[in-house]
Amino acid sequence: MKIQLHDTTSSKIASQLVKLREEGGAVALGRVLTLLVVADEDDVEEAVDAANQASREHPCRVIVVTDAVPGADGLDAEIRVGGDAGASEVILLRPRGAAGGDPDTLVTPLLLPDAPIVTWWPGAAPDDPSDHPLGRMAQRRITDVMRCGHPLRSLARLAEHHAPGDTDLAWARATLWRGLIAESLDEPPYTRVDAIRIAGNTDHPSLLLLGAWLRYFLKADVTLEAVEAAPAITGVTLVRENGNVVMERPVDSTILRIDEPTGIKHRVSLPLRTLADSLIEDLRRLDPDEVYGEVLTKALPELVEELA
Repeated sequence: MKIQLHDTTSSKIASQLVKLREEGGAVALGRVLTLLVVADEDDVEEAVDAANQASREHPCRVIVVTDAVPGADGLDAEIRVGGDAGASEVILLRPRGAAGGDPDTLVTPLLLPDAPIVTWWPGAAPDDPSDHPLGRMAQRRITDVMRCGHPLRSLARLAEHHAPGDTDLAWARATLWRGLIAESLDEPPYTRVDAIRIAGNTDHPSLLLLGAWLRYFLKADVTLEAVEAAPAITGVTLVRENGNVVMERPVDSTILRIDEPTGIKHRVSLPLRTLADSLIEDLRRLDPDEVYGEVLTKALPELVEELA
């Protein structure tokens, strides 16, 4: 169900939510967080769809704030509940004129009481998310440099202004790769990694972050190998004294092949992560990701300097 509210206020929207709960039995007691989404109008529906899917694992209230459009000062809104909102309540705020100058004042009356706040920019993000009005009130701030024109340049700006609680979906997209690599290193005989080769789209931010993570923590040289038409990471090779660990996912496949030095071969389902998958991954933790912060601010600049 979608309810349109024209020339409204945040307090009237909150009253409408109360009325909906009284009439339909929808309650906020099961919501675990408030997800603030700062989006261009063109990104709204894709972001809401991803948030709806994420809400099935992380029940939340979703508040979307769009860029202010020209016109007389005012606020239009839309409330979505039921089948149009997944396991969440979705509130779209569309300010006009000067009403968009203070987005924090628009969302404050709509926040769930005593619940964590996460702010997500599905498109272009500010250089310093923690200094944005909606970033300052959040425990976690999620950006997505893959949606920017120059991901590496955007990562560099985020590194310059990084604050605890910041993260990027490029890091979440590499989580399964990091887990499989860590698992392979936990197997005997525990010989050191002498070199690392990462194949795929060498402009993809997840590949760069993965390479920086491996180089920084394993103290091994990293080589990036471009693969034609690769959408993301297609393979990782760990060069070790007792033999190489080879992980390969062909461009046209969703199956990752893992060849161990012992001759053991594994097959793992590893499809490309969707926007919703990545958002779900990031919402699993609300505390600062210290490893991401270290990789972004220390490891990535070192890798870029080495590859230059």
